[in-house]
Amino acid sequence: MGLTIVQAGDPVLRQLARPLQAGEITGSEIQDLIRRMQKAMYDAPGVGLAAPQVGIPVQLAVIEDRADYHKEISPAQLAERERRPVPFQVIVNPTITSTPAIGNAVEFYEGCLSLAGFTALVPRQRTLRVECLDERGKPKVIEASGWYARILQHEIDHLHGVLYIDRMRSRTFGSVENWKRFWKDKPIEEIRSELNAQASL
Repeated sequence: MGLTIVQAGDPVLRQLARPLQAGEITGSEIQDLIRRMQKAMYDAPGVGLAAPQVGIPVQLAVIEDRADYHKEISPAQLAERERRPVPFQVIVNPTITSTPAIGNAVEFYEGCLSLAGFTALVPRQRTLRVECLDERGKPKVIEASGWYARILQHEIDHLHGVLYIDRMRSRTFGSVENWKRFWKDKPIEEIRSELNAQASL
């Protein structure tokens, strides 16, 4: 039976998830969960899925940004977002260890499988360093930038009961349908300029 992705309002999305012990990670229960989460992420489809999103409050997330997801995005937008394929990976008990540099924040539209049908501009750090365990319970260090860094921050937030709506520019929140209609093909600077102009009216 497939996993169900819970939606905003479910208390599990606001809990601090429990860290996993190394021995738990290699056990059959967590290994089965990883496989089922990978399938649920593909089926959605999405580029990341945290265990709280399937109702299980443990510090585990799966990530993959497949090349075929990029076909509908223009080369200019891929470059602007610094978006490149990311192979499948598991992060357990992740901690962001780098100190954000001044001017390191960037804004792009972001969605979430637990807020189906909506999107908003969300500021995130452009680069970061993450220390975690992998699917074998072994220590791993990730140095990420661009869209990969954004995915990591989004999923790590889930493990601390934080949703992107807690970080978004609230005036930009809207349906994916309207994002496609009004904003999808515009550079981020043009979007920011239009929003600032509207705010000053």
